[in-house]
Formats: sequence, structure tokens, C-alpha cells
Amino acid sequence: MGEKTEFRPGEKAPNTASYIEIGENDFQMGITDPQKITLKAGEKFPNTSNHNRKWTKMESN
Repeated sequence: MGEKTEFRPGEKAPNTASYIEIGENDFQMGITDPQKITLKAGEKFPNTSNHNRKWTKMESN
């Protein structure tokens, strides 16, 4: 089974990383100025800008 890739507010971060807010269907509806955060493993995700959004790990370049 693979690692979870989307997280809801209040869930704990699995890894120390930077995360970005995404929409319900991020491939069709991009978000303008999404929130970006850095969490340590075990810290809880904060609230998103609205209830339809989630958090996902940012890709490192």
C-alpha cells in the first residue's frame, strides 16, 4: 500500500516537509495563491482557505 498523498486539516504530517493547499480536483481547477506551509513530522495540518481544500506535499525541484 502506498503512502497517503492528501491530508485534511487536523491530520498529522507523516514527514517533515513543505506542503501546499490544493482544490478538490486540482487538475481542472487551479488555486490562485495557495497557502504553503512547512511542518515537522507529527505536527497537525492547519485549516485550509475553505472546506473543499486539502494539503499535499510540495514537489522538490
